[in-house]
Amino acid sequence: MSDLTPFLPGFIAAYAILLVAASSPGPAVALLLGIGTTQGRGAALVATSGIATGGIVINIGTLLGVGFLISQAAWAMSILRLIGGLYLLWLAYGAFRKAIDPPKIRAIKVAVKSSQRLFIMGFALQVTNPKAIVFWLAIASIGATEGGGPGIVALFVAGAFAISFVCHGVWALLLSSRPIRSAYAAARRWIEAGLGAFFAFAAYKLATSEV
Repeated sequence: MSDLTPFLPGFIAAYAILLVAASSPGPAVALLLGIGTTQGRGAALVATSGIATGGIVINIGTLLGVGFLISQAAWAMSILRLIGGLYLLWLAYGAFRKAIDPPKIRAIKVAVKSSQRLFIMGFALQVTNPKAIVFWLAIASIGATEGGGPGIVALFVAGAFAISFVCHGVWALLLSSRPIRSAYAAARRWIEAGLGAFFAFAAYKLATSEV
């Protein structure tokens, strides 16, 4: 494997965005809430593994696509950085809007299903979500693995899977508890404001960084 040190700044930047985004509520959280409250934490964790796996499929696809574009045109990375920065600004706008008027997290109604079906449900939710695809493009535009071999790419993908699984797994465990759901709802305004500030900062760093 290549020396990891030159890639650490890109890894840290990409993982920071992934960590915050995976921790923010969305369709996946609504699904996990529905499964957790009807079938328990174990079932929600099975769906979590499907969500994380779906994210990795998109991750690998975007890394391959970005790598191909860069190999064809040097200016492609600048375009991708612009797209990524704009999307992060859009996420910041959405978070600030939710901070002003926090919406309720509504659980997706899910009938009792087998572990295999729960995994497939989580996987399908992630790979068919256009926002998830654009989000991974934003992360890929950082160029965290640019110039690295298969070992660097595999390490990055493994780390991304771990972050996605842990973040969604925490949601699966916590939101199955009514008191924690109530506490989160009470703090939602400030949480969303913090997310908005982070995404705005990340957009600025992506636009100005040479990583």
